[in-house]
Amino acid sequence: MKEFELKYGCNPNQKPAKIYMNDGSDLPIEILSGRPGYINFLDAFNSWQLVKEIKQATGLPAATSFKHVSPTSAAVGKILPEKLKKACFVDDIAELDESPLACAFARARGTDRMCSFGDWIALSDVCDVTTALLIKREVSDGIIAPGYTPEALEILKTKRKGNYNIVKIDENYVPAVEEHKQVFGITFEQGRNNFRIDSALLDNIVTENKALTDDARRDLIISLITLKYTQSNSVCFAFDGQAIGVGAGQQSRIHCTRLAGSKADTWFLRQHEKVLSLPFLDSLGRPDRDNVIDGYINKNEEDVCQDGVWQKYFSRRPEPLTDEEAKEYLSKISGVSLGSDAFFPFSDNIERARKSGVSYIAEPGGSIRDDAVIDCCNKYGIVMSFTGMRLFHH
Repeated sequence: MKEFELKYGCNPNQKPAKIYMNDGSDLPIEILSGRPGYINFLDAFNSWQLVKEIKQATGLPAATSFKHVSPTSAAVGKILPEKLKKACFVDDIAELDESPLACAFARARGTDRMCSFGDWIALSDVCDVTTALLIKREVSDGIIAPGYTPEALEILKTKRKGNYNIVKIDENYVPAVEEHKQVFGITFEQGRNNFRIDSALLDNIVTENKALTDDARRDLIISLITLKYTQSNSVCFAFDGQAIGVGAGQQSRIHCTRLAGSKADTWFLRQHEKVLSLPFLDSLGRPDRDNVIDGYINKNEEDVCQDGVWQKYFSRRPEPLTDEEAKEYLSKISGVSLGSDAFFPFSDNIERARKSGVSYIAEPGGSIRDDAVIDCCNKYGIVMSFTGMRLFHH
């Protein structure tokens, strides 16, 4: 296929629209179902790079959930603890532990279920039946993977009345060294960001505490590769083989850290016993449960425990999760890793990160206030590596 005509560009008024190779060669993809759009393909090609690089760096199958050209999460194929299975709504899948790829997807999709609603999915490996069954019941726009088993493909083709977007990519495709984009009719050219992120990048430990564990190295690698494909400024919290909080596209880095930290807190609190035991009505669908859980934890638009409100969601009135209970629960969290796509200019980022259990940090370094940031890490015994590499993505 030389080119693919799109229904429209970013918005319906932006026509005509298509994708094609500048050199006239075939596109490195096959569209097996549906008709992906402009933003779908932006998500697809960015998300594919992310999972491919995580797989190369860790040796584990990887999955990610993308929305509006940024990942909501990314994860590797580690078996989920029972509480996490329940929090991710996958505790009913008996075969889950037997598929590392399905575990990776369950983690990635289950991290930030509010933001993952209507997502684009990328898998590093051939999609199997267990993974397809998980995807089938989620609201999603499409998927990209290097292949699909025949049974998995048939399962996915049943989504959206047979119009689910399914893309197969040539895993051996290597793009040109230079890349181009146009803005306001002006062409930009730059070398592709082929910088390799691996364990060696974390060896320049600048804090007094230099005890960087193997698990922390893995999580920092996941965090940094996730940031490589997140709209900047960006910060990413990671834990137990997955990104648990992504703060993307904020002009101030402390706002990135606050946003990512609040998402990480919500992820941890989804595993609180009070949340896991919420007495939902059987008629309440998965997306509605996500909204209610977020409201229960963060007390947003409505008090879901209030009389006259709880009856819409629950079979009985649940006890609220108090601020004191949430604070106590989060105070016991530690071992979280944090990556930043550029240096931290102030120590307030470290103070906020510590509140979400951060014990390990990787950032480029190079700020005139590096000493203050290092001192703050030393105050709390946090391990910090300077990578020397900025990871802006726009």
